[in-house]
Amino acid sequence: MIALEGASVAIAGVPVLRGVSLHVPPGGRVALVGRNGAGKTTTLRAIMGLVPLEAGRLMLGGADAATLPAHHRARIGIGYAPEERRLFGAFTVRQNMLLPAEVLGLPKPEIARRLEAIFALLPELRDLAPRPAAGLSGGQGKMVALGRALMVGTRAVLLDEPFQGLAPALAQRYAEALKRLRDALPDVAILITESNPELLRPLVEASFVIERGEITHA
Repeated sequence: MIALEGASVAIAGVPVLRGVSLHVPPGGRVALVGRNGAGKTTTLRAIMGLVPLEAGRLMLGGADAATLPAHHRARIGIGYAPEERRLFGAFTVRQNMLLPAEVLGLPKPEIARRLEAIFALLPELRDLAPRPAAGLSGGQGKMVALGRALMVGTRAVLLDEPFQGLAPALAQRYAEALKRLRDALPDVAILITESNPELLRPLVEASFVIERGEITHA
């Protein structure tokens, strides 16, 4: 589903990714592990089209997507939950979750179907739905960001440091949600970044380790 081949990215003229290659097959659960500043977030942003590739190839669903605009990547079924969540505080949880699907112009019946499917998968979001996002805890915000990504991530979901800053109990709840996601949506590819590989061992089938912008081993 997702294939980066020799991807290089520079930000403000400073090389950040150097020839990164990784593959996430349809339905695959893959971790990208590395220390802070290793290039994990930049890798996800490159896949989403938020930073351009200076070299290399990006294939999404077998098609070359290196020059595809970011909003088109969401349109073909790629969802993204950034580490900092980026929720609109004045919007309710429901409004935050619906926003990407509405921006893409999905039919209202399809939006309602997807929302109900997410509530079935992540039932605590149903209870949070009418609450303003500004009043959420960090763990709740992470869960909302996951639900929002699933609104458009029908083929792949990118999760950036989803366990960062979570208390152990909340981390366990989030892990349980990912296990339910794996069982309920077996065809959706998931790429997760994390600093601590131990957190992801029960959740993924393969891992890539990145250091200083380079994949060191898989």
